[in-house]
Amino acid sequence: MSTETRLTLRTARARPDRIFRGLALGAGISVLAIMLLVGFFLAIRATDALGTAGWSFFTEQAWEPDAGRFGIAAIIFGTVLIAVVAIAVAVPLASACALYITQYAPQRVRSTLISLVDLMAAIPSIVFGLWGFFWLQGEVVPVARWISQNFGFIPFLTVEGADPSDPLAPTTVFTSSTFIAGLVVAMMITPIITSIMREVFDQAPVGEREGALALGATRWSMIRAVVLPFGRAGMIGGSMLGLGRALGETIAVYIIISPVFVMQPRILENGAISVSSLIALRYGEATEFGLSALMAAGLTLFLMTLVVNFAASLIVARSRSGVSS
Repeated sequence: MSTETRLTLRTARARPDRIFRGLALGAGISVLAIMLLVGFFLAIRATDALGTAGWSFFTEQAWEPDAGRFGIAAIIFGTVLIAVVAIAVAVPLASACALYITQYAPQRVRSTLISLVDLMAAIPSIVFGLWGFFWLQGEVVPVARWISQNFGFIPFLTVEGADPSDPLAPTTVFTSSTFIAGLVVAMMITPIITSIMREVFDQAPVGEREGALALGATRWSMIRAVVLPFGRAGMIGGSMLGLGRALGETIAVYIIISPVFVMQPRILENGAISVSSLIALRYGEATEFGLSALMAAGLTLFLMTLVVNFAASLIVARSRSGVSS
């Protein structure tokens, strides 16, 4: 009669490994705890406003808390619209930059380009806002006018009050628009998306890339057949992380826009609003109840960015590139 003996193998970790493991675990728990405390704080401070407004908080467009008429319908609409414009510009630009750095750039200049992209991500948002207000806006207005003249039949590209046939018509109707704010935000999120895509493209299997080239494929054909399919989910995840940053951008949007509290889908026309810029605009003059309403708007933005970033993390983690990293 034989007896089975089970052996349990245990890894003996050295003290530095145990210390590092404990610090990493503590840091992760601290981040989650801080995030929960922020959400709990916003929820507590927003209780009065949400209790007064009820469901109309999500359907009302006006923002007059002291008069009892306030909601985030127009504000959320403007926030999403600015973020969509930013993503529409930033994703193609970031994809092209990441592909050039990883697939085309000579090795001697690749590190320089990576450093420049990372340095661009460190520029404060107020610098982007001032750059957009004092320089970019004047350069973009003729472009916006041209787009409106040639594609004004598309509803969101039309501009009310603009006369396409009059070259001397005032250009103020094209300033402080969703389009200009979106361009500034796009310049801010492009380095972040580029860095993520660059890491994903770098992880494309070398054997598959070299095999495609050995079979006679061109560089672009190899990229379409190997690199882009491999990094597709990572590209989506990086774009969504950039979207989360675009939704919460404050100072740059605050400097550019001219606030309006109506749903305005015309992106080339003067007037826009976002949740973060609303808080920056009204915080200093808000009453106690008005501050509670701003906290409710901040809570909504907090939940939106949390959902977007969580979805992005899931996509990256479940992708082929995310698993290998």
